[in-house]
Amino acid sequence: MQKLALTKLLILDVDGVLTDGRFILTEGGEEFKAFNAKDGHGLRMLTSAGIGVAIISGRSSGAVEHRARDLGIAEVHQGIKDKEALVMKIIRSRGLTEEEVCCVGDDLPDLPLFSHAGVSFAVADAVPEVIEAATGR
Repeated sequence: MQKLALTKLLILDVDGVLTDGRFILTEGGEEFKAFNAKDGHGLRMLTSAGIGVAIISGRSSGAVEHRARDLGIAEVHQGIKDKEALVMKIIRSRGLTEEEVCCVGDDLPDLPLFSHAGVSFAVADAVPEVIEAATGR
């Protein structure tokens, strides 16, 4: 896919993209998430190749901060209600064009990310609207 070769920044949602979509809450309110080790290896390979990675999540979790730090991902935005405004700000601040951005999502709040990306992907169990909007198939 020729468009993918232009990518300079990968923007990822977390729940359902970097995890299986579940989060476990203890009685004390502590949250647990399960991340896939293979995703981590792939993200390290991307950053080693000079492609930036940013995380944008509607939820907030210390586990996400810890995982991002472990993978060397400095740009982590959590508790974001307006993902579209943020993705536009990130693109401008990095001096990128939308064609240089790739996004991966799974749920309706991720759709605005797709409209500002040259290439977008939906994970296998994404909602139908996200699968339909994804350009990378």
